[in-house]
Amino acid sequence: MRCYAVAQHLRRHPVICLITLAILACAAALWMLGSLLIAVAPKAVALPGLNAEAITLHAGPGQVVAASYLAGQGRGAILLLHGIRADRRQMVQRARFLHEQGYAILLIDLPGQGASTGDAVTFGLTEAEGVRVALAELRRRNAGQRIGVIGVSLGAASLVLCRDCGQLNAVVLESMYPTIEEAVADRLKMRFGAAGGPLSELLLMQLPLRLGVSREQLRPIDHVGSLKTSLLIAAGSADQHTTLPETQRLFQAAAEPKELWVVAGAGHVDLYAFSAADYERRIGVFMARNLRRDTR
Repeated sequence: MRCYAVAQHLRRHPVICLITLAILACAAALWMLGSLLIAVAPKAVALPGLNAEAITLHAGPGQVVAASYLAGQGRGAILLLHGIRADRRQMVQRARFLHEQGYAILLIDLPGQGASTGDAVTFGLTEAEGVRVALAELRRRNAGQRIGVIGVSLGAASLVLCRDCGQLNAVVLESMYPTIEEAVADRLKMRFGAAGGPLSELLLMQLPLRLGVSREQLRPIDHVGSLKTSLLIAAGSADQHTTLPETQRLFQAAAEPKELWVVAGAGHVDLYAFSAADYERRIGVFMARNLRRDTR
């Protein structure tokens, strides 16, 4: 009888039923998209050709952070933080060029990325714990030396959202989102046009349900001004994931001393790979000025 009643209802109200099914299908698709955005898949990471010491750090109960370390020549130390859906390998070329300048280098897989454990991607919030323990290890191994950080996208946000990470002497933030609202909306607008805005709100509603995180906690722009350090913000002029006006707002919110480097023609890409010579020149001068005592 129940099946018969449902069939009768479908015949009497076909439009309503189709709309209901469409809404349910859309909700299911958005839930699946949310699952993909926060999914983690730890894997082994090898760095062939980089003669680095393998390190395992502990960010909390059951939280392992995989890292690689290159000892320096007493000229300062730099932590390298990769972007989302990546691992230490993304930062190997930066590590090589900076290590040749005499810096100690620490590369890590952010929590939930590469060989580091994690329950979910939290867009920098819990990843910040990996940054905190990595900085503590870098300082322990390089006592009395100046410390720098280069963070790309998720890595940049993880640093800015890190609490109790101590004083830094030089920070490079590449392609960092200002707020999670803009990060999600920009990406959906690229795929769905004007509909991306409303769809992004439906995705953002999942944050507290899935992660116990509010969107207010994912606003690097609110914290970038707290970085009391020499700061360089870099972004591609053609980046649609974090647009140039968004990057300019981040720069305005940052404290002095600060620099803005807009890489002409670059999108949301690896800025080192896009223009290696320019990158080495600009970042090399910035790090030498702020980390190496023999340049002062």
